[in-house]
Amino acid sequence: AQPGSYAWFARAHVLISRATCFLRISLSHFFLFVPRSMSPPWAPLLPSQKVESAPTIKLTGAPVAKAGGMAGGTAARWAKSTKQVATVGPASNTLEMLEKLFMAGVDVFRLNFSHGDHEEKAGLVKLIRELEQRHGRAIGILADLQGPKHRVGMFPNADAGTKVSLKKGQMYTFDLEDKEGDEERVSLPHPDVMAALEVGHRVLIDDGKMIVIVREKDADGKWVKAEVMNDATLSSRKGFNLPDTYVPGSALTPKDLKDLQLCLDEIDFDWVALSFVQEAADILQLRELMGDHPGKVIAKIEKPNAIDNLKEITDVCDGIMVARGDLGVEMLPEDVPMLQKEIIDVARAQGKPVIVATQMLESMIESPSPTRAEVSDVATAVFDGADAVMLSAESAAGKYPIEAVTTQQKIITNVESDSSYREQLQRRNRLLSRTFSTTDAITEAAGKVATQVRAKAIVVFTLGGTTVSRASRSRHSVPVFAATSVPATARSLSLNWGVDSILLQDTDFEQDDFDELLEKALVGLRAKGVLKDPSDLVVVTAGFPFGVPGAVNNLRVLSNAGAKSWDESLVHGH
Repeated sequence: AQPGSYAWFARAHVLISRATCFLRISLSHFFLFVPRSMSPPWAPLLPSQKVESAPTIKLTGAPVAKAGGMAGGTAARWAKSTKQVATVGPASNTLEMLEKLFMAGVDVFRLNFSHGDHEEKAGLVKLIRELEQRHGRAIGILADLQGPKHRVGMFPNADAGTKVSLKKGQMYTFDLEDKEGDEERVSLPHPDVMAALEVGHRVLIDDGKMIVIVREKDADGKWVKAEVMNDATLSSRKGFNLPDTYVPGSALTPKDLKDLQLCLDEIDFDWVALSFVQEAADILQLRELMGDHPGKVIAKIEKPNAIDNLKEITDVCDGIMVARGDLGVEMLPEDVPMLQKEIIDVARAQGKPVIVATQMLESMIESPSPTRAEVSDVATAVFDGADAVMLSAESAAGKYPIEAVTTQQKIITNVESDSSYREQLQRRNRLLSRTFSTTDAITEAAGKVATQVRAKAIVVFTLGGTTVSRASRSRHSVPVFAATSVPATARSLSLNWGVDSILLQDTDFEQDDFDELLEKALVGLRAKGVLKDPSDLVVVTAGFPFGVPGAVNNLRVLSNAGAKSWDESLVHGH
């Protein structure tokens, strides 16, 4: 366009508008995510607004700490939307190390009941709750039950590491006899498995390092003869997987029942994960045993039958874990990436948080830096829309637990700052169910309104967290804050994508005036450094009457000036 022409002025106007918008967004993002130590002084307040002290968090059995706050750490640690789960073990079981992991990015700590004793688990919970009080932020605790573990029997001199060498094409017998194995046979001390095995079924031993196929079965179900499909060695107590076999029975073993009872009686947990789920009935059995405990249930998807029953399982659980270790053994490895996407999409469609787990940064057990393939693996999980990514041995027993958590956090931050990430989320949003309830319609509207008016936050009032999970599934570009009076709800929501919590102490949602609740929420947002200027806007959703799970029927926009204040300038545009 020629200088001075209409086209020239139009193009200049567009460029200036874009630059102004970019500057405004950049500044708003900067002030939204900087630590409190960097926050500027309070902006001048409107006459109707007065400075209030931040509410305090009172979590059972612990001293009081200031609410919210950035609790140190880098701005990126608090800015990320995708959550991080870290397993606690010998490498991370002190208060000092737990705090370092939390500051590096951990949102939920996992207690693996496959290892350690009950006294150790109870002690870890006390340390995590102490850490929570020290920083005034809700931290989730995930109790992961071991589930049924199938293993072959013993060989002579097991302590010496005795191994039997087997050759491809050799026939080998598995039976129920209680005696040590040799080059011809070994005990398979699981009558239910022996009964379920059929000719043609595969048995994958030692994470698939050895594969055998059943060729003959005893009519009385006392033994099977199998063909060895590859040269391999076999030793005592090696685990095995059954990709072709449905083994009826409970997903809860006697050990799981003892561990669950400990959790119910002594451990202040927020989530419990059930291993080797095959059908919805497994989850319903666990829920029945939990009674009225507020803890939420995660179904670990690691069996072919679970894939077949995925929707029904997702219907009855509160969250999903893509347990890729056993899933990758029992199913073709090349199918796992597609299954990961499918599981995430099914969980998101129902507003259930989903964790991607297993071998994410496994090389960091021994090395201070990951492989490029591992970095891509974590990034893919984030791009797929997972709510959380998990570390297992990397944080539990590895040499570099802090580096592993920090690496994961950096990958998350880089992906989420990429323009294609937001496009990917929106593209997948369009694939979600279009059958909207009133709750979904208002939740979607809240996101659009917040974007249009450039709100600093979306606040969702909740008691049980259901409505917040629905808001999280939409992956709004504006941060979502759960305003709740229930500490257990705030803790469980630490697993949900893009959700932070404001714990409103000494509050009764059903009795208190709603404007008072709004004022408390604003105070909480100021304490977190989200609101600074009196004209900063917040979009609020709530369901009346309070206490109806999943009900949202109210949407409101208010300014930082107060629940009953509205500056005239806001009427004409913000």
